[in-house]
Amino acid sequence: MTYDFDKVIDRKGTSAIKLDWLQDMWGRTDLIPLWVADMDFATAPFITQAIRQRLDNPVLGYTDKPDSYYRAISNWAKQRYGLEVKKKHINFVSGIVPGIGMALNAFTEVGDKILIQPPVYGPFTWLTKRNGRTLVTNPLKLVDGTYRMDMEHFREQVKGCKVFILCNPHNPGGIVWTEEELQQVAEICYEEGVLVFSDEIHADLTLPPRKHRPFAMISEKAKMNCVTFMSPSKAFNMPGLTASHALIFNPDLRVKFRKFMDACELDLGHVFAFLAVEAAYSHGTEWLEQCLAYIQGNIDYVDAFLKEHTPKIKAIRPQASYLVWLDCREMGLSQEALNDFFVDKAHLALNDGASFGAEGEGFMRLNVASPRSVLEQAMNQLADAYAQWQ
Repeated sequence: MTYDFDKVIDRKGTSAIKLDWLQDMWGRTDLIPLWVADMDFATAPFITQAIRQRLDNPVLGYTDKPDSYYRAISNWAKQRYGLEVKKKHINFVSGIVPGIGMALNAFTEVGDKILIQPPVYGPFTWLTKRNGRTLVTNPLKLVDGTYRMDMEHFREQVKGCKVFILCNPHNPGGIVWTEEELQQVAEICYEEGVLVFSDEIHADLTLPPRKHRPFAMISEKAKMNCVTFMSPSKAFNMPGLTASHALIFNPDLRVKFRKFMDACELDLGHVFAFLAVEAAYSHGTEWLEQCLAYIQGNIDYVDAFLKEHTPKIKAIRPQASYLVWLDCREMGLSQEALNDFFVDKAHLALNDGASFGAEGEGFMRLNVASPRSVLEQAMNQLADAYAQWQ
């Protein structure tokens, strides 16, 4: 089956954050929204079909996790990554960010040190701080247009920490970490007694020929010293269904996490959560392959356009995801002026690079998961603003 990613879908009136927050965030609504990390493509039809079929029964009562839900996750992990996952390893969480927050409270205490690697997904910072933990950073190094881990600094910074939150693949840099980097992380964290939370929400969006390597597959030490967070929400454009899972292979860690979850009944999903996950993982291979090919085409288009029309704005090409990290430092603008340029001159809503940490200043994050026609309009507006700026 051939899927249509060119169709422009009007999301007005659906309470879409991408649109409804424009006024509050930027004080205007005449912006092309290329910020929130969801896609403007139709959610995969086998997912919406599964929801419609469930609605044939008019009782939306309390809903349990069927065995088919667990089988779908296990089969996907095995077929996609070679990762052996059993039912007992799977723990439902409503989302990756809530899941990490729950895990922070399950495995750490107020005041404990949590390590992150900026520039990185903003919630890693505010989850740590809002839960009363102490933030420790190991900034990434930008080398030859891509990010690498500073392992010497990592080894020093991780000492005394309780948890390291790994973004795997990395957001916003779109990096698929090397086997060597992940092996070093696994060894160091095991030696130092630091638990690893591996956020792998962008794993299914790894772009060929790259291959995602789950942290739990790096070694037995890694497997027994991590909590892996996964979800079909990004890859199949279903984040509004709030259905994710934490994979925990260490039985002692699993008991501790479930004790915390059970105390407040935090693992009870809604009536559509489990069937949507099952549909995505059972029927999603062909749809995802076509989607990734379209995203790759959009990345190629943006990269070529910037090189030709806005040479001081450079794309760090993602190895995974539809999020493109734009290096705008050659423009010589302050972060405030850079935001004004994109909003007031180009009429585009992108993510402020500084929201990923101080290391993100001079950068912006662009979501290219939109129909090509929308992206072309956005790039033309950017080129016009750039020409006037020069």
